[in-house]
Amino acid sequence: MAPLELPHVLAARWPGSRIASAGQLRMAGLDHRMLTAAVRGGFLVRVRRGVYVRRELWKQLAPWDRDRLRIEAHVIATGGTSVYSHVSSARLLGCSTWNSGEEVHVTVPYSVSRSSHSPDVVPHRFGLPDEDVLEVPVGHGLVARTTTIDRTVADCARTLDVERAAVVGDHALRLGASPDGIRAASERTGAVRGGARVERLLGLLDRRSESPGETRTRLALLAAGLPAPVLQLEIPTAAGLFRADFAWPDVLVILEFDGEAKYFDYRPTDAALLEERRRESALMSDGWTVVRARWADLAVPGAIAAKVVAGFERARRLA
Repeated sequence: MAPLELPHVLAARWPGSRIASAGQLRMAGLDHRMLTAAVRGGFLVRVRRGVYVRRELWKQLAPWDRDRLRIEAHVIATGGTSVYSHVSSARLLGCSTWNSGEEVHVTVPYSVSRSSHSPDVVPHRFGLPDEDVLEVPVGHGLVARTTTIDRTVADCARTLDVERAAVVGDHALRLGASPDGIRAASERTGAVRGGARVERLLGLLDRRSESPGETRTRLALLAAGLPAPVLQLEIPTAAGLFRADFAWPDVLVILEFDGEAKYFDYRPTDAALLEERRRESALMSDGWTVVRARWADLAVPGAIAAKVVAGFERARRLA
């Protein structure tokens, strides 16, 4: 088959799913030789051995969607026999993750070395009672076994740094996890080490943080020793109700985190930007000082805290 014909053949014969196994593709008339040629020609991406996605789709996916697809590919390749845990479970359950790697994490009931799994799979050995496992549909007619949301937060607390674990934990609280449930799930692992990390994380979580950027900003403010802000404070203005990400009502200072455009590849419309300016103008008319932080500020230690301190100074001069 001529190389230029391959994309048309793939499009015509591809099953009705985002990813497909070699077996599915063989049934559709795409044999091993054609799949190899399609990968070499840049028309297919081999997500893992025996599981493929069309490159045009792969290129359109955001990084977090690719992470999810890697887990789905593992489910297809293994027939759903694994229990997904840690950040892989967080992704399957719909929790936000931040900068937590592309590997697929599984929990196994026996001692195992990394060499017994493919390089992109991280095995963990922890106790795993039935009450800490549930099944979730992942498409393609398959169901994945994954740790519960409480157990997932506890596992992430043990293995991730506190900032990454808090991104998972804050979102998990909004999805139904609870501090008591997380603590109980941690205790059921039977692990001696890591309990202090779980307790530390529980003391930091706040369901009111609505994005990874807001979680990281909240922790940056805490680390800088600034006064604790009120999260998601609703402020009535002449332009309507405004909900502030972080607010210090006693000094009339607001901090808004504008990082979602960079993290979620979202671009606000002109109308949304105009409405935002109107609300901000109304706030300033009422005496508020508005400080804005962006995703890039989080990469510079102390940058967001410095902006807030400068906002406090401006507010004092205006008082």
